[in-house]
Amino acid sequence: MISRIAATLVPVLGRLTVTSDTPGPVAPGSIVAANHSSLADPGVVLAALRRLGTDPVVLATAGLWRVPVLGRALRAGGHIPVHRGTARAAEALDGAAAALAAGRVVLIYGEGGLPAHRDSGDAAPRAFRTGLARLAIAADAPVVPLGQCGARRLSSGGAAKQAAGFATAPLRRPALHVHLAAPVRLPADVAEATAAARQAVTDAWRTACHHL
Repeated sequence: MISRIAATLVPVLGRLTVTSDTPGPVAPGSIVAANHSSLADPGVVLAALRRLGTDPVVLATAGLWRVPVLGRALRAGGHIPVHRGTARAAEALDGAAAALAAGRVVLIYGEGGLPAHRDSGDAAPRAFRTGLARLAIAADAPVVPLGQCGARRLSSGGAAKQAAGFATAPLRRPALHVHLAAPVRLPADVAEATAAARQAVTDAWRTACHHL
């Protein structure tokens, strides 16, 4: 449901284009690792993945499950809440590993949060947390780096600017691009794997920005 809504709504808000190094849907049991720059980019990423024939399970902050309607849709789709900073944080990786074992594709944001800058410009992915690497190593799953560029043109800055950005987007229809790179296998060391994942997503992000 979430992917269908994104695929319908995002083209109204902006001009989405998608490229991929590997044709067709993402292989079952893969982890898609994306850069996170805006409140709008999960919708952009889901719309792009659906265009390629993939509806992933998403790891997202647990607070979204408390939003009426959205929370029900997230639960119905089997998406996975991340209780950051609590003893329950590890449950998200267990749920993601189970989804991978069942043949689902899992979408995770390695940065674990949004950047602090408030302008509409894109910037390279910040430091990654270790969850992505630990999941890929434990599940022996390939990682598909995803770079998205342009979502900050839909939504960035403070609350008023965010609202204005969404309200005016159908008139402005900013360019949005998502690029999926070829799958990679991360090394077995968590620190090395985390650095490798960040570099791969950064390369995909640069390719996405080049297409804008």
